Amino acid sequence: MLFVSLHALMTVFLIISPHRTENAEANLPESQEFLSGAEDKKTTRFTDFEGKTSFGMSVFNLGNAIMGSGILGLAYAMANTGVILFLVLLTVVAGLSSYSIHLLLKCSGIVGIRAYEQLGYRAFGTPGKMAAGIAITLQNIGAMSSYLYIVKYEFPLVIQAFLRVDNEWYMNGNYLVIIVSVAVILPLPNASLLCTLQVIYKKFNTPCPFVDFAHNSTASTAYTIPILAFAFVCHPEVLPIYTELRNATKKKMQHVANISIAVMYGMYFLAALFGYLTFYGEVEAELLHTYSRIDPYDTLILCVRVAVLTAVTLTVPIVLFPVRRAIQQMMFPNKTFYWPRHIAIAFVLLTFINLLVIFAPNILGIFGVIGATSAPCLIFIFPAVFYIRIVPKEEEPLRSTPKILAACFAGIGFLFMIMSLSFIIIDWTSGTSKASSGH
Repeated sequence: MLFVSLHALMTVFLIISPHRTENAEANLPESQEFLSGAEDKKTTRFTDFEGKTSFGMSVFNLGNAIMGSGILGLAYAMANTGVILFLVLLTVVAGLSSYSIHLLLKCSGIVGIRAYEQLGYRAFGTPGKMAAGIAITLQNIGAMSSYLYIVKYEFPLVIQAFLRVDNEWYMNGNYLVIIVSVAVILPLPNASLLCTLQVIYKKFNTPCPFVDFAHNSTASTAYTIPILAFAFVCHPEVLPIYTELRNATKKKMQHVANISIAVMYGMYFLAALFGYLTFYGEVEAELLHTYSRIDPYDTLILCVRVAVLTAVTLTVPIVLFPVRRAIQQMMFPNKTFYWPRHIAIAFVLLTFINLLVIFAPNILGIFGVIGATSAPCLIFIFPAVFYIRIVPKEEEPLRSTPKILAACFAGIGFLFMIMSLSFIIIDWTSGTSKASSGH
């Protein structure tokens, strides 16, 4: 039931061998390896690569890039919107994600480059590259934080189920996050499919047990769209997967994207629906943690927890690599590769993320903030403005229908970002006020 992503394994190879240039190029600055100049006579184009990945595996790899910890927050989002509105919002976000991939593929076909940051550089120079790098960094920091937050709350429950102990030092989630952070070595399977099947099964075997619990009638819908946006971010991975696709064309890669998004759309809806129908308004922001309030020793839940913990824990190095790479390019663009700096950046990142996970009150804040900032940039704003800037005016004038649609698309992204951040700030403020009055 668990699969291994070839894309993930390729990333591990990159982690193990971060300096990938030929011997003759060993002393070039990393910026030259990472980002060729716009006027370079040897500009790398898709046609310079012969992809070897099949259509089916490309679909799986992109689906693996889409799916992550966001699936655990979807039932909470549905509880705050209702089934119909959630389905409408899920459909809209999925459709817009597909359209933004279309924009990225069109840009990449014109300029012949294979990285999200490179599109930013081609469109706006260094500021464009910096903006894309910062957005990718924030998105991946959010992803790593959410993964380790799951470790913080699920790992103690797994230990409790196996050892039948309470109140031991190794049951402290904060300690376990630190231990896991230094023990992560290889990425393994993605357990989201198993999680979805478990949620469906438990709906028909677990009557809602929280009839005596007070329902939070003031639950905010401020986090719904950010959670959905967080769950669909895959755009920085689209171009590398496009490069590796066998007999690649824009049309073929768009089909890959559409199928991957459609499959994840179905899994997301099923996980949200059956998680919601199991617990209704009592579902927590992290779905699996809600099951611990029923029976912390349930065998099926324990198996899913172990699978999810394995997946999210060992995925951290995959997510860490592009963050570290982006930081090196933004802060040390003309420096040759240097192991101490390489390791120091990773150490600082993990330290910062550990502190964030330890002191963050819940995973909802991570989903909300990242889903309201970097996610709309990567999904909506950047693909649209890159498209407007990169596609030649001779081919599509500024007043042409495609560019007008792209401008509207960017406007939707800006509006979404402003509204989401405003709602989240209002929600935090009202929560703080209620906590203060409660004292």
